Amino acid sequence: MPHPPHVLVLGGTTEARRLAAALAARPGVRVTTSLAGRVSRPAALDGDVRVGGFGGPDGLADWLRENRVTALVDATHPFAVMISAHAAQAARATGVPALALRRPGWRPVPGDDWHETASLDEAAAVLPALGRRVFLTTGRLGLAAFAPYEALHFLVRSVEPPEPPLPRDVEILLDRGPYTVEGETALLRAHRVDVLVTKDSGGAATAAKLTAARDLALPVVIVRRPEPPPGVTVVADIEAVLARLGLPGA
Repeated sequence: MPHPPHVLVLGGTTEARRLAAALAARPGVRVTTSLAGRVSRPAALDGDVRVGGFGGPDGLADWLRENRVTALVDATHPFAVMISAHAAQAARATGVPALALRRPGWRPVPGDDWHETASLDEAAAVLPALGRRVFLTTGRLGLAAFAPYEALHFLVRSVEPPEPPLPRDVEILLDRGPYTVEGETALLRAHRVDVLVTKDSGGAATAAKLTAARDLALPVVIVRRPEPPPGVTVVADIEAVLARLGLPGA
C-alpha cells in the first residue's frame, strides 16, 4: 500500500508559510516545514515543524528516507545557497522529487538608478563613488564586506541582530516587513540616506524601499541572485508547486 504524501518544505520565507498552509489544507497530505533556527520568533506554521540543520546533504537524505518524504520543496530565501545545494544533492541521492519555489526577482523601471553586482564584496566596492550614507538591507550575514569602508556611514536594517564584524560607523535598526512607500521614504529622509544596498530578494514585502529610492532619485546597488542548483525545477508560485505535486485546486 503506498504511503500518503509527505512534503518537506525548507522554509523561512512568506511563500514557505503560505505553501505549508495550502498543503495542510489538502486531505491526506502531511507537510513538515524545516526552519534553520536563525530567527528567534518565527511566524506560526501549519503542519509539522522542525528546527535546526540536518547535518549536511547526507543527513538530509537520511531524514527524507526515515520520514518517508514523497516530495521536497526548497522555499528558502533565494540567497540561501548552501541549503539549496544540500537539498538538491539529497534529492538526487534519494530519488525524491524536488522543486525550488522562488518568487520572481525585481526588475528596474524608468526612473530607477540601479547598479547591479554579483556579490556583497562588489556591492561594497562601488559605494564610495555613489554616496556616503548607506542604507544596507542585505540581512544580518555578510556585513564584513562593508567593514573596511570606514569613511561611510551605514544604517543596517535586519530582523535579527547582525553578526560581526560590522562597519565602524554603523547604526542598527531591527525591524521586519512588510513596509510601505511612505514609511520607507520617511526613513530615507530622516537618516539622510544617499545610496541603498539590497539583495534581489523579490516579492512585495520589502519592495517599497525601491519605490522610495526612485522617488528620491537615489542610486540603488542590487546584488544579483545566484543561479539555482543544476537539475532543480524552479517554479514561481504556490499554484505551480501544487500542480507539480498533483494537488491543484483549493
